[in-house]
Amino acid sequence: MKNGIKLFVGLGNVGEKYERTRHNAGFWWVDAVAEQTNSKLTLEPKMFGMVGKLSTHQDKWLLKPTTFMNLSGKAVAALANYYKISPAEILVIHDELDLPAGSIKLKFGGGHGGHNGLKDIHSALGTSDYWRLRVGIGHPGDRNEVINFVLKPPLKDEQTRIDNSLDESTTILGYLLAGEFDNAMLKLHTKK
Repeated sequence: MKNGIKLFVGLGNVGEKYERTRHNAGFWWVDAVAEQTNSKLTLEPKMFGMVGKLSTHQDKWLLKPTTFMNLSGKAVAALANYYKISPAEILVIHDELDLPAGSIKLKFGGGHGGHNGLKDIHSALGTSDYWRLRVGIGHPGDRNEVINFVLKPPLKDEQTRIDNSLDESTTILGYLLAGEFDNAMLKLHTKK
């Protein structure tokens, strides 16, 4: 029996000015799951983030680091170490430049692809062997524009596609909790 996900980490930047920016796609996912499961997130300074127990599973956690993106690992490691959660039981939800807006992919391990949040989590956990839910936000077409691009809100049609993909991806929560990753990927990656 594979272990399911015990810690769901949505990446983003704190503060109103970043709330609707592409870089906050991970926060949007955690907020959607919290709302759907009626789970509450509260500020936990010792965990460097907004933390909540999944109301349906008291030993499963939601986390939105409040450290800003490039220090996300501090919050992930704090919570994972305290509750003895292994890297393979962690799912990090993050924005992904290499996928078009509205596309979403689940994967285990791999590189950080230049994503500062993942880079810091790799460093803090000492491994890249954790799950990722990659939320496509598209690419500006010029790598010099990337920082500007991720810190701006998506265009209206992109936002609609991203919101739809987030809604669709929250339907695999049961599979993720049960450790049924093949079923989760099949459902997520098979377009109707």
